[in-house]
Amino acid sequence: MNYFNPANLAVLACPGGEVFADEVINCLKRIYRRSYDHMIAELSSHYGLKPDEASRQVNLINDALSPARQFQNGVGQYRSPRFKVPAKFTLFPNGEIKTEILESVRGKDLYIIQDVENHYPVNFSDGDTKKALTVNDHLLTIYVTVDAAKQAGAERVTLVSPVYPYSRQHKTKGREGLAAGRIGNILENLGVNRIITLDIHSREINNAFNTMRLENLHASYQIIRSLSKIPGIISDDLVVVSPDTGAVDRNKFYSTALKKPLALLYKERDYSRVSRDALENNISDIKMLGDVRNKTVFMADDILGTGGTLVKAMEFLKEQGAGKVICSISLPLFTGDAIKYFDDAYKRGLFYRIIGANAVYHEELLKREWYISVNVTKLFAQAIYRLHQGLSLSSLLDNRDIIVKLFSDTSASPGNS
Repeated sequence: MNYFNPANLAVLACPGGEVFADEVINCLKRIYRRSYDHMIAELSSHYGLKPDEASRQVNLINDALSPARQFQNGVGQYRSPRFKVPAKFTLFPNGEIKTEILESVRGKDLYIIQDVENHYPVNFSDGDTKKALTVNDHLLTIYVTVDAAKQAGAERVTLVSPVYPYSRQHKTKGREGLAAGRIGNILENLGVNRIITLDIHSREINNAFNTMRLENLHASYQIIRSLSKIPGIISDDLVVVSPDTGAVDRNKFYSTALKKPLALLYKERDYSRVSRDALENNISDIKMLGDVRNKTVFMADDILGTGGTLVKAMEFLKEQGAGKVICSISLPLFTGDAIKYFDDAYKRGLFYRIIGANAVYHEELLKREWYISVNVTKLFAQAIYRLHQGLSLSSLLDNRDIIVKLFSDTSASPGNS
């Protein structure tokens, strides 16, 4: 694959994933432009060509290899690719959903983008119908869209879903289903070749698939970068606290990256009770290993639903004498009245800031003083670019090197000397 010719790369946004998809596409355009400029500079230097002559030769080859033979203007200039595939989504009165792809995707490397936790009203039937969708509605939309893509002859279909649906149903404690794995099996049977997601709740889910790949990206670099911009936070009195035993590995990663001590909260739960909101949860007792007195606390977790467990953890930390409490959430769902409960917790001084990725679409949350949104669309765009070009994802899946570089660059800056 010629990395300067993204003609076969296509992006299709489901209702709910439009905003995220548009940002990813903008990042993709910038990535391809930089790649093109770099390649033209190399060719010009190596073959003694003027830049416009090199561009003309590149465009000639691209036009000759293009199956569509759709010649564009500006034979000696960069041609900005159009990645987005138009589609029409229809919501019928009985709740059924239909996807109609409005241009050919035959032979395309197609990336279907969906935000299954977007619960704001989305457009159907060219804007004639608006409806707020549940996770299940979004999931059915993915199914019919994947099927439409396969029926239309897409060569490879990749689902880009920052939140993997039903990821917390990855193990059984009794007569329960393994919905996380079954969702993947359905997608695989429909013809999905790969899923790109963010900080999946359990890596064991990947074991349920036969040949479908799951690329699990991490928002840790973006979160640490945002954390380091908060004045006075990265100091000697910072301690990283794991909010529960399941988050130890994640917080150990942050502890190592930040070179700060690690503490642990252990929560005892009463599973006969169901967590309904931030006030009514199933935590019966909390114990701590470590010291947070007069310390700034940083806690990281993957998913925030109702937020009850996090609020209770912050209350406990304050009772133990903690100073500022900052939390990071890769997938900030904020379901139900969670935003209202966190407004109250902020007024009570239980925490200083919440850092969350824009993996879930929000409007009201972004207006909060206590919330910091970090952008992960470039991360997803880089993954799509590398996959399409057949390049390695290793540096995206394991980002420790760029985090080390971030802190080395920070310490080397004049303001820190």
